[in-house]
Amino acid sequence: MARVASLRQPPIGFAHRGARAHAPENTLDAFALAVKLGATGLESDVWVTADGVAVLDHDGVVRKGVRRRPIADVRRDDLPDHIPSLAELYDRCGTDLPLSLDVKDAAALEPTLAAARDAGAEEHLWLCHPDWELVATWRRPAEGAKLVDSTRMAKIKEGPERRAMSLRDAGIDCINMHETDWTGGLTTLFHRFGLECFGWDAQLPRTLRQLIDRGVDGVYSDHVDRMVDALAGRR
Repeated sequence: MARVASLRQPPIGFAHRGARAHAPENTLDAFALAVKLGATGLESDVWVTADGVAVLDHDGVVRKGVRRRPIADVRRDDLPDHIPSLAELYDRCGTDLPLSLDVKDAAALEPTLAAARDAGAEEHLWLCHPDWELVATWRRPAEGAKLVDSTRMAKIKEGPERRAMSLRDAGIDCINMHETDWTGGLTTLFHRFGLECFGWDAQLPRTLRQLIDRGVDGVYSDHVDRMVDALAGRR
């Protein structure tokens, strides 16, 4: 199959939850290691604490013994040490790399933007959510950031062309789908509407190569070493 051109050469290589295959996920050490290994982007999930601090964690739940509490009910100073704030990530890893954040709690949007602006990093921020109509309401408050529709092909009931038109008209910049959803025809279609295409769960070298050949503009992987090798081989 002929290779489809990406809008980015090379595509962004997002380290999923930091260098998750190499260090404890969503920790400052994992993010720093990902940068050291050559990731060209970082990925995490963002929540807001009871006192309004944007923090990075996958589940958004704090466990203490058998008790579970949502991060939204816990003050920043009472969180476990391994959960970093977004500001701490910027302090440790800098502000130049693209940062993809799944906004798991819509209330986290404002503190996320505030932390990014304080660090001078809003232009490198990619804000992701599975409800594109909600994401569309973020266009004005997040005017300097990129907005991402995170979905699956099976959930696009109206068809990809109509979705592409809706995303473009709403000012959304990118569509992010599972690696199994992407074909060269789909990337070509979304590119025609000016949308970037990201593929997640790209863990194997073969999968990474296939996504790159299909013209995606960003890949997400736990295995930063494999991802860096695949991207280097396609430059």
